[in-house]
Amino acid sequence: MKKLLNKKPTKNLGVPELIAIALGGMIGGGIFTVLGISVAMIGVYTPLAFLIGGALAFLAVYSYVKLGVYYRDEGASYSFFKRTFKESPFGASLIGWWVIFGYISTLALYAYTFSSYAISGFEFADSEVMRKLIAGLILLVFTLINIWSVKGMGKIEDVMVYTKLILLAIIAFVLINSANTSIPTLLKESADINILSILIVASLTFVAFEGFQLVINAVNEMEDPEKNIPKSIYIALALAMLVYFTLSYGAIISIDFDSIIKNQEYALAAGANNAIGEWGTDLVILGALLATSSAISGTLFGASRQMAVIAQDGFLPSILVKRKNSIPVYAILTMFSLAFLLILVGDLKIILEFSSVTFLLVSFLMAYANFKIYKETDSSLLITLLAIFFLLGGMILIIYYEYTTQIEQLYFIGIIYFLLTLGAYIYSWMHKRKNRVPQN
Repeated sequence: MKKLLNKKPTKNLGVPELIAIALGGMIGGGIFTVLGISVAMIGVYTPLAFLIGGALAFLAVYSYVKLGVYYRDEGASYSFFKRTFKESPFGASLIGWWVIFGYISTLALYAYTFSSYAISGFEFADSEVMRKLIAGLILLVFTLINIWSVKGMGKIEDVMVYTKLILLAIIAFVLINSANTSIPTLLKESADINILSILIVASLTFVAFEGFQLVINAVNEMEDPEKNIPKSIYIALALAMLVYFTLSYGAIISIDFDSIIKNQEYALAAGANNAIGEWGTDLVILGALLATSSAISGTLFGASRQMAVIAQDGFLPSILVKRKNSIPVYAILTMFSLAFLLILVGDLKIILEFSSVTFLLVSFLMAYANFKIYKETDSSLLITLLAIFFLLGGMILIIYYEYTTQIEQLYFIGIIYFLLTLGAYIYSWMHKRKNRVPQN
């Protein structure tokens, strides 16, 4: 029995699977959800915002890669912080709670986006009940797939991700060749847009790139982590930026802005019908379903393993530690349950903004952790400091936007952070009490 418990996991995941996991997490709800919000705020500058958001993600990636190779710990963000700041159990618990809830909120976002596109062609397209039921169903499907097999999940993820990349490339090509306006014309119509608005939207798009962390969660199931962590993450991020830029560029020159803004939850599908006909709409819907499906699968895979690591350290319920064939079954089921609960009761626009702030905050803390041990991780001090500055700036911009335009949402986000902080404090207190050395 002891030998079985200590048996090392099989190294099932190579570079293609790892790139697929990262792209699965990144190219999900991002372009399909953020596009409408971005066009409403900055119009023609939407592709530029995605490029800036990608550059911000590259700064975040740098510290994750360095820390990932140095520590080689599937706990990723949580473990990096815990092992760098050993004297701060509350800090480790707090970052664990924040990042896990961030993943849960993105799961809800991806599933909701899937259902919005899935029913966009039906009479009940605006039915909230149907959207939420279908969102729960697709979450359940990929929950069962992740519980079934690591290798099976990896192969399915490969097929979905690389198929969706081909589809999205076709969609971008068709949209660009169906242009009914030009960038100079759109620039004249958007003369009143300022740089601050572009930077705010770029910060909001950060959530569209957050899936890169999922690669590190698979460190125990990958081949040659030292080479494959940086290779897979950087390739995946570059591909995601290319996809976001070309799709958003194709959308703004071929689809009427009013159509994108009016149908924000399935903007590309609604707009494609007017621009390139019914077959184009079907193609966009298929691409959206594949993109969001792979995002759900990849996020469930990576985040559940991080949740199990946090629970093993005593900062989440102990039942989440249990695994079957190296698969954290209870963590996967918990993520499914909480994501579905968010879908049932939450405002996903708020959750989108909460997710962006959360991943910017966690990435900022990772950059700070890398700064503390930059010599050990063989990191560039300049790049690390730039990451700290710009990631903090991105957070401030989103908070400023909420404060000046929809302060009630800022209150809601504040309440979520309060509850997460309270939960983290309670578990860190219990952990400290349990591990207190009795005095003689």
